Parts: sequence; C-alpha cells; structure tokens
Amino acid sequence: MHKHAIHFERVNFGSGFQVNIICNQRTAIGRLIISLTPQKATQDFYSGLPAFVDFREVADLKHYQALPDDWTLIVSDVVESTRAIKRGEYKNVNMVGAAFLTAVINVSEGVSLPFVFGGDGGVIAVPPSLLNSACEEAGKLQAASLNLFGLSLRTAAIPVSALRSSGADILVGKYHLSEGNHLAMFAGNGVAMADEWLKADVHSKGYALLPNEDNKYPDLQGLSCRWEPLKAKNGTMLTTILLPYNIDATKEIQTITDAIGDILGDQISNFAPAHDSTLKFRFPPSGLSLEIAAGAHSSNRFKRTIWAYLTALIQYFCERFGVSVGDYNGATYREELKSNTDYRKYDGALRMVLDVSPQQAARIEDFLELEYQAKKVIYGTWKADQAMMTCLLFSLSESKHVHFIDGADGGYAMAASDLKLRMKGTTKV
Repeated sequence: MHKHAIHFERVNFGSGFQVNIICNQRTAIGRLIISLTPQKATQDFYSGLPAFVDFREVADLKHYQALPDDWTLIVSDVVESTRAIKRGEYKNVNMVGAAFLTAVINVSEGVSLPFVFGGDGGVIAVPPSLLNSACEEAGKLQAASLNLFGLSLRTAAIPVSALRSSGADILVGKYHLSEGNHLAMFAGNGVAMADEWLKADVHSKGYALLPNEDNKYPDLQGLSCRWEPLKAKNGTMLTTILLPYNIDATKEIQTITDAIGDILGDQISNFAPAHDSTLKFRFPPSGLSLEIAAGAHSSNRFKRTIWAYLTALIQYFCERFGVSVGDYNGATYREELKSNTDYRKYDGALRMVLDVSPQQAARIEDFLELEYQAKKVIYGTWKADQAMMTCLLFSLSESKHVHFIDGADGGYAMAASDLKLRMKGTTKV
C-alpha cells in the first residue's frame, strides 16, 4: 500500500452500486460514504451537462448542477509559491499547477472531468471509479515535483459530501469554448473551502495526500510549454479576482462584466491575451526544458530531449512558413488556440487576465474599488507587461486542446494576496 495520509477502497455490490471506504492511516478512523447512484450515471455527470455559450451568464445558477455527493475534489497548491515568484520562477509554478491537472486527466480512462487551473495549483473533481488512480498520480507528482520543477507540491482529496456536511456546496457548469472543447465553472463556496482545508492542518481531517514512495513519475503526456510569454499589445496584462459579497452572485457578476466592457469600449473577448500579435514561437522555445522535465516518465531522457527538440523544430517550421506537417496546421492551430484559452473563468470567484492599456487598467481598478467600498465585491489585482501560457493537448487530430493563461510575475497568486488584504475584517453576507 502506498503511504498516503488517506487510503481509499471501493466495494462493489453489483448493478453498478458501490460503497466507498475512506480510511485515515494515521488515526485508523474509517468513514463510509454510500453511493446509491449507479457508477455509470455518476461517472458521466460532467459529460452529460449541457454547455452554455454566453460568458455574461457565468454566475447564473440555471447553468449549474450539484456535483454528486460521491465525487471527490482533488486539490493542489505549490508550497511557498511567493518565494518562487521572488526568485523569478513563476513559469515553473504554472507548470506544476498544470502538471497536477494533466496527471489526473491522463488516468481518467475517457471520463470527462471538471477542473480549474489556479496558477499555483488546481482543482479537479473525480468520480468514485477514478479516485484511487487520481490519488496515486497526485502522490507521484508530489514525490517528483521538487526534482522535476524545483518546487514542492501539496495535495488533498476532499469528498464533496464532507464539504456539504461543513456547510459548503459545489455546483458545476460547462462553458463552451469551441467544438469539442469546454471549461468547467464552479459555483458555491466548496472550492474555496477545499482550498482552505488544503492549506490548513488537513492531516487531522484525514484528507491530505502524501508523496508516493515507489519512485515512479506521473504520466504528463500532453503538457506543453512552447509558446513565448504573451507580451501585452496594449501595455498591461491585468489579472483580477472578483469575489461577490452575496452568495447569489448573478446580478453582481453581470453588472461588473458589463461595466468593465463599457470601460474597455468593446467586448471583453477582444482583450484576451492570446492574439495574433502576441502569439510568438521561436526555436528553441524558452520553456522547452520544462516540457522535457515533464516527460520524465519516459525511460530515456536523451531520446526524450531529441524528440522534444525535433518536434519543436517542425512546429517552428510550420509556424514560420505556414505549412502543414501531419495533423499540425499552424494557421488552424492558432485560431483554435485563441478560442481555447481560460483567460476568464469562475470558481465562486470571477478570474480574468486581460490585455488592456495602463489607463484602462487604472479605470477598472477605480471602478472595482468603488464596488468594494459599496460592499458589492471584494477584489484583488496584479499588473504585468506579459502573460504566461501553458498548454494541454488532448488530441491534435480532433482539435482538442486547452491553454492555461496567467499573468506574469505572480499573476493569480499575487492577485489572491491582494484580495486577502481586503478580506481581513470583512464578513460576507
């Protein structure tokens, strides 16, 4: 048995029903979570959700359904990410956060899973059928992260039922990016509570995962880091996190996004960081060493390095001369990429990275301060001159890929710190 702080067992009773046993090895205390829903039905929860297309409706609960009680949130956080930021290693931080999601997705066995990238960590929900394998992969990444990326990672597996028992809820929506590509959105305060438990003394709760000690690396196939940082064409990459005071955030989120659109004088989507003028590809890519590290599950590092440089050279050739090689068509991929970024998302808080002018950034911050003083929203911001992009390629031939966006030099991590300063002494209603 691998030495996690918690251990999961499933007992099947036919007809697709099962009992999940969650045992804390440190305290020898066990809990039973009984699922009365057929495994197939609960496993297909996310894939069966209807998608919505208007981001202005991201906080409208008509687009959300409750995450099943027998699912589990696997959450992660880079340890001492602020120190890494000060050392100029925020790209490494992003890579670890994306690697966590990649590791779990790669053992999903075709099951569609809702997840959100947070910059210095991530959240992904898994059904009972994938719980063991997801925890195994999280443990592998914990053990390997320091060696691969120079950073330590902490993770936890928190049952949805435990969050609900503690007064939090978690709802899931599906936002349409392009044909076959979606982003999960989370409503309720379940994600925030899970993050708090992860960073607190969660060992006493029995949810923390410990590094896997079998010296095996996780499978991070599909994790890529080849595009150069996205330099702001308008001057400023503004990272914002907006947390409404009211639990029912529909009106506040729509009002805020409409007001930001008015300040920008155009649709927010026209200020996305990934743009024709910001997408730059060079050879060799500056982040290729991180991608090579992510491929450490392969047995031969020399062959892996040669393969990474060779495919990067082919990609550069396609980008430079506008030709196609195999399934890769540079012009098509760029257009798909621009549609498939997560520059705006919702997990109980609205998160955005926008390419704006310094004057527009100042006006947005002034507006948010007025909303904060009026007790409508709590916010945090961070400004940089570029954004970082980390890519996850599911299938090039099927045009299935998603691209994680974060502000440079701290991005979401620094905006979260700014938000926490405003939260002190604040009580949500």
